[in-house]
Amino acid sequence: MIKVYNLSIKYASNSIPIFEKFNWGVEKAESWAVLGPSGCGKTTLLYLLAGLLQPASGSILIDGQQILRPRPQTGLILQDYGLLPWATVKQNCELGVRIRDFYGADGIHAPSEFRSSLSPHNWLHELGLDELSDKYPSQLSGGQRQRTAIARTLSLKPDLLLMDEPFSSLDIPTRENLQDLTISLVSEQGLTLILVTHSVEEAVLMGRKILLLKGLPNQEAYIIENSVSSEKGFRNTSEYKRLCGVLRAKLGAS
Repeated sequence: MIKVYNLSIKYASNSIPIFEKFNWGVEKAESWAVLGPSGCGKTTLLYLLAGLLQPASGSILIDGQQILRPRPQTGLILQDYGLLPWATVKQNCELGVRIRDFYGADGIHAPSEFRSSLSPHNWLHELGLDELSDKYPSQLSGGQRQRTAIARTLSLKPDLLLMDEPFSSLDIPTRENLQDLTISLVSEQGLTLILVTHSVEEAVLMGRKILLLKGLPNQEAYIIENSVSSEKGFRNTSEYKRLCGVLRAKLGAS
């Protein structure tokens, strides 16, 4: 689904490149975690995949299409949720559908098969937000705001879900609940997931494959296979603990 070819990018002419001739591939319906220390390029990679940044050289292809702008089938969930503070839960969830309806099925802002009849109401119910639909973001807990962001994104029926440290500011019980919910939704909807995180535990839990970014410039994709990550009760297994130890050792050696 995703092909990254000879990707290079840096933020200033005299700075070290973030990525330099970097190659990477993701198959459809795979779940990936992107892990690494602060400043290693995790969020940069996510924004490149989202079409919000353009590389200095090289290319990114999704389903054979070079990414030169944001892709309408890609959903992006940010760390700060990206909710409009003056809009209710329901209005925030309807925003994407309203924008797509405005442009119509032009293939750029909305998929050519886009239907204006799409509604977030099912997702409000699915994510337990029915009774909060008239509340504003300031009246919600962090977990409720994150559920609203997820409902808004899934209402648009994406095939690729990009998440930038979405659970880092939540308390442990809420974070674990939303991690489990996301794993379940990704599996049920057949989504391709790319999740950026600085947490070893979260990477091991949510990534069936883990892309480890190390020191700059990133020139090689270090990949750790984790095929049992989504199995029920994985958090409590010896394999989970073993992989956490492996990743910590690799990060410490970078």
